[in-house]
Amino acid sequence: MRIGELAQATDTTARALRHYEHEGLLTSRRAHNGYRIYDEHAVVRVRNIRYLLAAGLTLEDVRSFLPCLDGDLAATPPSDKGIRIALERLAVLDERIAAQTEARDRLAEALRPVIGRKIHPVA
Repeated sequence: MRIGELAQATDTTARALRHYEHEGLLTSRRAHNGYRIYDEHAVVRVRNIRYLLAAGLTLEDVRSFLPCLDGDLAATPPSDKGIRIALERLAVLDERIAAQTEARDRLAEALRPVIGRKIHPVA
């Protein structure tokens, strides 16, 4: 399948697919006209890449999962390495959330005299 077909089948963009390929997460062959051609298994691989990215992992983290990107990743029990990577990423996300919460609280406090009321987070 061509890149546009893969993008549509995986609800992503051709640009993202080229990026995944550049990062070594996806492979294609070239047609005589230079178009990228992907095997049918690329759909599963891209969906797994997007699943891991949506879970908060980085492309570098995803690279560690290369051996299992072509299977049912969501149904496969995680390896010790996978758990370690996920825990490390969770710690990074927790730190970022804490920093953003502190920044939000400082800004809300600075605005309190101007607005004259308690500022609540937007839901």
